[in-house]
Amino acid sequence: MRLDKVEIRLPGGLDCPLPRMVLVEQRFEAERVEDVAAAVRREMRRFASPALQGARVAVTAGSRGVANIREIIAAAVAELRCWGAEPFIVPAMGSHGGATAEGQVAVLAAYGITEATMGVPIRASMDTVVAARLSDGTPLHFDRIASQADAIVVCGRVKPHTDFFGDYESGLHKMLAVGLGKHTGATTLHRHGFAEFPRLIPEAGRALLTAVPVLMGLAVVENGYHQVMAVEAVAPGDWNERERALLVLARRAMARLRMRDLDLLIVDELGKDVSGAGMDPNVTGRGTAAFNRRKVDDLPAIQRIFVRGLSRDTDGNACGIGFADVTTLRCADQIDFGKTYINTITSIEIGGARLPLVCNNDREALVVALRTCRKLELAEARVAWIKNTNELTHVRVSEAVLRDLGSADLKVLGPPEPLRFDADGFLV
Repeated sequence: MRLDKVEIRLPGGLDCPLPRMVLVEQRFEAERVEDVAAAVRREMRRFASPALQGARVAVTAGSRGVANIREIIAAAVAELRCWGAEPFIVPAMGSHGGATAEGQVAVLAAYGITEATMGVPIRASMDTVVAARLSDGTPLHFDRIASQADAIVVCGRVKPHTDFFGDYESGLHKMLAVGLGKHTGATTLHRHGFAEFPRLIPEAGRALLTAVPVLMGLAVVENGYHQVMAVEAVAPGDWNERERALLVLARRAMARLRMRDLDLLIVDELGKDVSGAGMDPNVTGRGTAAFNRRKVDDLPAIQRIFVRGLSRDTDGNACGIGFADVTTLRCADQIDFGKTYINTITSIEIGGARLPLVCNNDREALVVALRTCRKLELAEARVAWIKNTNELTHVRVSEAVLRDLGSADLKVLGPPEPLRFDADGFLV
């Protein structure tokens, strides 16, 4: 989308004092798995059986930027082949990839998951079968190809969801019900609204586990540095107990902003590879109505969010841009509205696709953001600058923020420096 230059006329012009910024390093839960592939194979080995000789086994691969995803899927495939099984990969990503089979294969390729690198077929289709129903009669659609397999290995990261709260959020149950539901299944469940998901996701997962041949769930939990900290192969009968416990672990370990009461958060990039919401509401505090209704005590209050651009791997999907207040023409030009709209329409939460105020460059966006903050002395602006909501180790903060931060959870890495811009007004 190409937008013309925007003329913004503010009293006093588009200029104001900008704070100096200091680079700091935040510290988080650091426990990690040193050899991820070995951990995957060791966990899976508990399920080895002669009955799997020659079995056609579907291995799911999702669309999120899971740490070591290529290594995890490759190890799962290799272990199954050692048992004499015939594994293949199935994209499990609801409506992502533009809600097409080709688009979902392309998403996997961006993560290095291809037939050439994995050594097995990738079988992608948007066709589904109705495998089960919820107690209210809602049909549960399921990937037709996966439903015809002799066994299914459901690979999924367990983490707090971006749109709802419950005992089961992002994880095995949701991968089974929404990811493998493809576009039709994801749309069907999302019509209930995210407020119903704490009930719907476990109910849908339990119903599908009795209807399709799930061999195991391969659950992954990440630490605050986006590294694998736990891998666990979970028998279908143990999903309820283990996924609930793993979600508690994931919530405790996730990275967050240590600072409070920000006037402005600058985000270099958002994307579906970063978070299902583009920017993780568990970091920003902004999301869907279902998320926003719950008070989260350890999130910063942020007056304004400025998004500078989209991540490369989101491929134009700007879902979540609507939770920002200000952006630039450069960012707006990166948006593929078709991909963004199909994703938000599927979730029936269309607010994340709305455009914020669009400014000509970063300097103008910063001025507009700061001058629209309430009760702000510009010289004391409380600003934080991050790459994205997944990468929170290194953060730039204004001097006003730094004065309030303790030293236990962060390290100062440099002196205060002024914000620098190129000739076109973009941050460098």
